[in-house]
Amino acid sequence: MSCIFYTSQIKRAADSVVLNIAEGSTGQTKPVFKQFLGYSLRSAIEVVSCLFIAKKRDYLKQDQFSQLYSDYEILVKMITTLRNSLN
Repeated sequence: MSCIFYTSQIKRAADSVVLNIAEGSTGQTKPVFKQFLGYSLRSAIEVVSCLFIAKKRDYLKQDQFSQLYSDYEILVKMITTLRNSLN
């Protein structure tokens, strides 16, 4: 598969992270919001998986991969903390 495929897939998954948080936060109950945060986490993990594949296929340089991975690691921790706070 080409680099264009991975770029498109990463963009869709990254958009899904934000869109699920937004959708879940709009007047939903806590359990529903937690469910949407779960969807958001899965999308974030999809981004990370795509980053690993892109790195393996030399579509990303190590420094690019490291920065993006670090950013998503922080994001996943933030979403997880928010989700856990809704108990």
